[in-house]
Amino acid sequence: MRKSKRDSKYPMDWPKISKRTKEEAGWRCIRCNTPDSPGHVLTVHHLDMDRSNCLWWNLAALCQQCHLHIQAKIVMERIWFLPHSEWFKPYVAGYTAHRLGLEDNREYVMANLNELLAKCNGSEA
Repeated sequence: MRKSKRDSKYPMDWPKISKRTKEEAGWRCIRCNTPDSPGHVLTVHHLDMDRSNCLWWNLAALCQQCHLHIQAKIVMERIWFLPHSEWFKPYVAGYTAHRLGLEDNREYVMANLNELLAKCNGSEA
């Protein structure tokens, strides 16, 4: 079940986590590839809406425009009928690995991306 925004709080080290997420994205929006700039300020979005969940696959560096575009539209536990956007594939694969009790570190997820994506709807789980 999806948590309410009020159910979780940012961790004490959120500024450090947020900065690391942006650095890992090369200070560019992972959805539109626009660099951090006054017109496209880079933010970090919790894909599952749980502010306390700061695992890499839950944190997306997005410009404000992309953040607003996807806000509340992505539901990680939803059954997916359409193919995932390229930017989103690693995140849903990481979520799937986590949900299935598999390794959910970035290296494992990227090495097993297609297999995890095939399992994301529970078809192989």
